[in-house]
Amino acid sequence: MTPILILCLLLLLLLSFLTYLIFRHARTSTLSTSSSRHHNHNHNGNTISNTNTNIKYPYWDIQPLPNFNWKTTPPIRNSPLKPKYHLTMALENITLSDIIAIDKTYAERMQIRRRIIDEQGEASMMCNDDEEVNEREVGDAVRELYEWIFGVLLPRRFGGMYKVGSNDGSANEEGGERDAESEKDDNDGKGNGGEGGFLHNLVSDEYIPLHEPDALRALRTLGAHVDTDFLILLPSSTSNTPDEQPIYHLQAFICCFPSGFSLQKDKFGRTLAEIHAPVPGYKAKLEKSMDRFFAKLPKGKAVKRSNWAITTDEELFKEGGNHLYDDGHERETGGEKLDMTSSIPSFISQQKENVVIENCRLRSERQTLFRLPRTGAIVFSFKTYQYRLEDVKRDGYGEELAKAIEGLERGSVPEMAIYKREVVWGDKVREFLRS
Repeated sequence: MTPILILCLLLLLLLSFLTYLIFRHARTSTLSTSSSRHHNHNHNGNTISNTNTNIKYPYWDIQPLPNFNWKTTPPIRNSPLKPKYHLTMALENITLSDIIAIDKTYAERMQIRRRIIDEQGEASMMCNDDEEVNEREVGDAVRELYEWIFGVLLPRRFGGMYKVGSNDGSANEEGGERDAESEKDDNDGKGNGGEGGFLHNLVSDEYIPLHEPDALRALRTLGAHVDTDFLILLPSSTSNTPDEQPIYHLQAFICCFPSGFSLQKDKFGRTLAEIHAPVPGYKAKLEKSMDRFFAKLPKGKAVKRSNWAITTDEELFKEGGNHLYDDGHERETGGEKLDMTSSIPSFISQQKENVVIENCRLRSERQTLFRLPRTGAIVFSFKTYQYRLEDVKRDGYGEELAKAIEGLERGSVPEMAIYKREVVWGDKVREFLRS
């Protein structure tokens, strides 16, 4: 073998060895970077997967219920009954997947809601178009809620009830992965399907446009297809200092089941403090913490709470008659001050005589709160539940409810016994529950 041939072989071996080292270094670097990306988290705590843009975006990260059957799903027991009533926010963290609850009352409730919308008009649905308010901003918030509910939440969560399609008749199974950049480009989770897209409500066999430019029509459609009432609040600050937190006002709503109040007459356009002014103890115990919570609620976070009351009828749309105020009368009747330390006024005695147990209901709201990602509006939503008192006894929590009724005047705000009209229905209801 000649020296030249030997030299060529040695150079070939050296070149092969260098190629191997370069390949090994590149592969190790790639694996290290991939592993690092896989375990990284962004500043909101959302997991980042093996690409820079494939981020779990909370408004799209809706957990499906593949085996959900609304026809066989009973209403939940929602009442937070305590032996002493304390006025607190009592918030629980939930995911955005849990904003809407559906059960076997869905079809019946949709009929009731549509009748109320037709009969009540502005009493059930309004969007602020006052010149002093940014009408476009309010409309944008309504449309953002509409497009997220119909384009994302419902088809992803309840795929057996709602299907997204396009104007060419093709269906779009809302289950594929999307990267964060695509989702943000799509108005931070407003839905897909294009301008001609629709959502097929399989229960009613109706087609809902995924995009609705008219805010009032958007509210009407929400009320006609979802058994949840929605109140949209937007910030406006009257402060003179830039660091003062914004104050939220009610600027739009679709509400078919008000429980003893008129949103149109008493709440619309008002601040949280003004909305809750009739509630005993609110200013002293909750006003500051509520304003602070609304101002600081981050995008992607959702919370829930529940309340309860006893009503003396089964009416779901109720603008009065569920509360007594500091003058002892229902708000719409006015009247002179009521001294509850003296004898009970005659009109309360008359109302007590009119209480019929068969007509009474335990009424409860499952309330949720979250912020829209693009407009920053806060959505307060609630689903209303009603329970017959005989069903409460049958299900084994009659005594629990009786103790909770007694606890209204034993808690941090004894005036709740008046506000919730316990002075009217309390004796008969407790007697029945313990019989």
